[in-house]
Amino acid sequence: MKLPSFLSWRYAMPLTLLLVLQAAAFYSTSTPEKEIAIRELATFPRELNGWRVVAEYPIEEEVQRVLRADDTLNWSYATRDNRLGANLFIAFFRSQKTGAAPHSPKNCLPGSGWSPMDSGTVTIEAPGWPEPITVNRYIVARGDQRTLVYYWYQTAHRVVASEYLAKVWLVLDSLRYRRSDTSLVRVVTPLDPRDPDSGDRAAAQFLRDFFPAIREALPQ
Repeated sequence: MKLPSFLSWRYAMPLTLLLVLQAAAFYSTSTPEKEIAIRELATFPRELNGWRVVAEYPIEEEVQRVLRADDTLNWSYATRDNRLGANLFIAFFRSQKTGAAPHSPKNCLPGSGWSPMDSGTVTIEAPGWPEPITVNRYIVARGDQRTLVYYWYQTAHRVVASEYLAKVWLVLDSLRYRRSDTSLVRVVTPLDPRDPDSGDRAAAQFLRDFFPAIREALPQ
């Protein structure tokens, strides 16, 4: 059945955006946000499910001025046998009412010298979540090096891959819950050219092992 023209994506997207902007303007000027309990990301587990921290990377002052996150974590983990490795990055934003918001890795990584090679999504079972979550899957290259990136936007109520939908849910959930806090969560693993699936196996395993801890570390 053909949809009416005003329901087609061509017309629905601008209309939705307009409604979102109107709701955002109303929310930002009239509604105080709810107080939430926040834990410092520095308390995140350094050892979990056979993984341990092997390196920590402080956020440079210049990067933080652009990022404008309220708290960050940038740690690399490896299994005890060093068979698997992954980097976990979390940027937490207490409120988006002032304009501070996550930056998509698709914008940040090319600026750091990485070239995009492939992008899509992947769906993974996440312990403690009522249904499988869909996250972005992004492959970048720098010279001969290939890296796999999983990332998503996470709030107390949602795990969202799409930047566009994250903005829509921001307004709707802000009106419903009086909260606009969010986090960008990114998992990075190296790709072995001899085993193209190794990165996905490592990233998916890391996500499953750490997802409950990530939920616990972020405001509920």
